[in-house]
Amino acid sequence: MNRPKPNMPNKKSVDKKTIKRLLSYMMDYKLKFGIVIVCIILTSLVTAASATAIRVLIDNHITPLIGVTNPSYDGIIKVISVLSVIFIVGVISAFLYSRIMVDISQGILNKIRNDMFCHMQKLPIKYFDTNSHGDIMSHYTNDADSLRQALSQSIPQTFAALITIISIFVTMVTTNIYLTIFVILFLVFQLYCAKIVASKSSKYFIDQQKALGDLNGYIEEMINGQKVVKVFCHEEKCKEEFDKKNDNLRENAYKANTFANIIMPMMNNLGILQYILLAIIGGSLAINNIGGVTIGSIIAFLMLSRNFNNPISQVSQQMNFIIMSLAGAKRIFELLDEKIEEDEGYVTLVNAKYNNGNLVEVKERTGIWAWKHPHKDGSLTYTELTGEVELNNVDFGYTEEKLVLHNVTINAKHGQKIAFVGATGAGKTTITNLINRFYDIADGKIRYDGININKIKKPDLRRSLGVVLQDTNLFTGTVLDNIRYGNLDATDEECIAAAKKANAHHFIELLKDGYNTVISGSGEGLSQGQKQLLSIARAIVADPPVMILDEATSSIDTHTEAIVQKGMDMLMQGRTVFVIAHRLSTIQNSDKIIVLDKGRIIECGNHNELISKKSKYYQLYTGAIELD
Repeated sequence: MNRPKPNMPNKKSVDKKTIKRLLSYMMDYKLKFGIVIVCIILTSLVTAASATAIRVLIDNHITPLIGVTNPSYDGIIKVISVLSVIFIVGVISAFLYSRIMVDISQGILNKIRNDMFCHMQKLPIKYFDTNSHGDIMSHYTNDADSLRQALSQSIPQTFAALITIISIFVTMVTTNIYLTIFVILFLVFQLYCAKIVASKSSKYFIDQQKALGDLNGYIEEMINGQKVVKVFCHEEKCKEEFDKKNDNLRENAYKANTFANIIMPMMNNLGILQYILLAIIGGSLAINNIGGVTIGSIIAFLMLSRNFNNPISQVSQQMNFIIMSLAGAKRIFELLDEKIEEDEGYVTLVNAKYNNGNLVEVKERTGIWAWKHPHKDGSLTYTELTGEVELNNVDFGYTEEKLVLHNVTINAKHGQKIAFVGATGAGKTTITNLINRFYDIADGKIRYDGININKIKKPDLRRSLGVVLQDTNLFTGTVLDNIRYGNLDATDEECIAAAKKANAHHFIELLKDGYNTVISGSGEGLSQGQKQLLSIARAIVADPPVMILDEATSSIDTHTEAIVQKGMDMLMQGRTVFVIAHRLSTIQNSDKIIVLDKGRIIECGNHNELISKKSKYYQLYTGAIELD
């Protein structure tokens, strides 16, 4: 299924937008940022102040003592004391802003991760069907980590370097204008060289993040499919594909870091060249008594020059990390910008329990038994939910260009068992996904108890449709927690009762800690049949009026299937049930058997009716043809 690509703005506008959104997260820490800025300014001023103090020390206190018989060191001691205080203030300020920035960066990342996860819960199933799960995970790991490094180190260090550059420049101007002009001219040359290299590296840093996400997605797929890989002996083929993706990452990382690593030594070497030239020029000016250059001012200027070049080199180096973090932030914000699942529904379904036809209890969001409709006078009436589902002339396609369902019409009455039969890709699972509104239809109507499902709130609709899939999904936690996942308000007694109905109680009691046994998300230590029984118990405790069984017994043996089938029979009692099955023996007692072929209904009836027709279903049942 191909997803249309959005129109991407140019790189510059993307970067500005990304920076603006990052700043919006930083606004939650205004006070702390204020303290950080003050500390950074103090730290930066230390460099300029120390150079000035050294010039004063040499010109005013050391040089005058040369040749003096009984020198007084009071002035030297005083200046050294001032220098000590300056350096202590610098150390304390640097320590404070570093610690505060760690707190700020972790707080921002915590909020970004929360926003990503909360937003991800609102995305439609289509997003997860069209994006690699490993690439999605990469947003939380690699992209978030690159952003963490930028927030905690690169950005504050760059800001500190810029403040240092400004303060040193001002000090240079007040020290000697001629030497300052030379430094500025040389700086223009340095920045021009750095710009050329940086422009090359930024593109490859963005490509590096994309390649990393692609590689992570492939690794995640291979980990999940290791059994299949080994069964078909595709280890070499998988390694070849991994090598391609790994080489792509290596190539982009190599190019990005090659240019990035050039900047720092290039700037350092240019700084050394400037240092030498500055010493020569300053010495010449001092010897010729031009511009009031003194020995102290030369030494101070050399110190300022070195401290001027260091932050420039630091900015050049940190810019690469900032570019990489912006690439990661851009990917994070692309996830946050994904369109959430729309829900225009306004009909609310509630847990309305009846006794002899009379409404005795109503609880919001704890189960699905009835739908409520308000009146203009403010009163509410409740209509018992029977679970009747009707599809009327439904067309659907994952893309607008190609329909996969054509004119599908089905009417499932309360308590009926509707079975779907057909080859892979015939549209069986697609129909159940449309009933759940995981996807919206292109044409036609789907009604639930006579209500257009577009009018029902999606969470309410989905809670009323229990689903048992072929591939069970368990979660890390106790057995009891996994059963309760079907209804978080269910008591322990209700969960145990559901397990007994599902035929799961016996094997649960044999586990190490019974219902309190902790299992992993993969259900390690449980057989496929046991995991399926837990899935059935979870559906029973949800107690929905409509059940969807999507090939729930196709991956287990016939003996286990008999046990699971008993649990499913308990689950299906009194409910409208949709069954997708490859084993026709499990659906013979269905009220309706619908045979699908290429998205169209070609036969419909009960087992005996379809057998008497001696058409497609008859051929499937007698083995004349097989499902593929």
